[in-house]
Amino acid sequence: MTSFEGDVLLKNTADGGEMTFVNGQPLMTGGFETAAYLCLFGGNFEDDGLENNKKTWWANLNETVPHKKYISRFQNLARGLPLITGNLRRLEQAALADLEGFKDTGIAETIEVVAGIPRRNFLKLVIDINSPTGENSQTEFLVNWQAFSLESK
Repeated sequence: MTSFEGDVLLKNTADGGEMTFVNGQPLMTGGFETAAYLCLFGGNFEDDGLENNKKTWWANLNETVPHKKYISRFQNLARGLPLITGNLRRLEQAALADLEGFKDTGIAETIEVVAGIPRRNFLKLVIDINSPTGENSQTEFLVNWQAFSLESK
């Protein structure tokens, strides 16, 4: 019997989160990659990014602890913006807001998000999470903007 520790590693793709399997078993992670992915891309794709909204993710309906809700601020903002350098700061701020739960729970002392455009139609997010114990975790997401945004739909 195989024992699993951590979370199933989710990678973002053009059509959502994907798992990788090795010898029939899901690839696992002990880091923050999956939690960060769910904070940024989780929840309802039609969520308007507000605290109280009618299109919130179904699991938010009975959740009373704010940092446990997936609000989709980043996802909502990103789907409606053109990918230009003038929007990078807004995207970073939305991502930071969605990741605030890491600090609220004491998992992180500081969080930094840097957004860039490494090539046409791709957004790169680099997320540094520093724990109170001094541990640092860096996660990167590469987002295919044409597949992700409403602008291209």
